[in-house]
Amino acid sequence: MIPHERSLVERLKDKPFALLGVNSDADKVYYESEKAQNGVSWRSFWNGPKGTQGPISGKWNVRGWPTIYVVDHKGVIRFMNVRGEAMDTAVDQLLAEMTADGAGK
Repeated sequence: MIPHERSLVERLKDKPFALLGVNSDADKVYYESEKAQNGVSWRSFWNGPKGTQGPISGKWNVRGWPTIYVVDHKGVIRFMNVRGEAMDTAVDQLLAEMTADGAGK
């Protein structure tokens, strides 16, 4: 998914868009190495030494990896587990809605 995410971040760099990631690797050194090696330029948080049982996934009730939430400009989860082209469509739809609401100006 990282190559697609990287292209999405690049395509939307001048738009009101943010991609956030949560990594479930239990080893923080490994996580940092993989993040650098894969060119992750967006905010990506480490879920702690308990890996998939860490505090972020616990708070968001994440049970499977990857779990994807697409959140609108009001903080409402509008799409879940969309990938690839479906993710692009969801994000583009929310950006268009935000612009129509006058919030993206």
